[in-house]
Amino acid sequence: MDLKDIKAIIDLMKKNSVSEFELEKQDFKIRLKRGMNGGGAGMSPTDDSQPMIAYASAPAALPGGNAPSLALPTAASVDAEIKSPMIGTFYRAPSPESADYVEVGSEVNPDTVVCIIEAMKVMNEIKAEVRGVVTQVLVESAKPVEFGQPLFKFRPL
Repeated sequence: MDLKDIKAIIDLMKKNSVSEFELEKQDFKIRLKRGMNGGGAGMSPTDDSQPMIAYASAPAALPGGNAPSLALPTAASVDAEIKSPMIGTFYRAPSPESADYVEVGSEVNPDTVVCIIEAMKVMNEIKAEVRGVVTQVLVESAKPVEFGQPLFKFRPL
């Protein structure tokens, strides 16, 4: 992804009053966040004076064999979170009669379905997108969730 693409995403965020954007493709990840500190008095969501914070990581090697370290390091012993990618209703199982997709202690990999989020009558399977062990379920089934809300805590493997 080049600077032109990132600038286009920022413009779209401003035009559509989007406060947070995250994209992950293969070995590249970028996270953009607008309006830190709740904004100030008289600032509108499309105000250019709001701070924009970007986090990016790309493990491509630099000349000399060093990989850039743009992302904050995380300790493997610290629990991480699986967050909701959308607004909707959270379900732990595919149907009321079925067993939950994951329980505390379940080992997950990036392709493991951990829950369903219903949005506009569409059932969206949510995958873990990480490798680890579930340590905590943070939301009750059939409860509404927001974009970015933590759903599960896990210990990375």
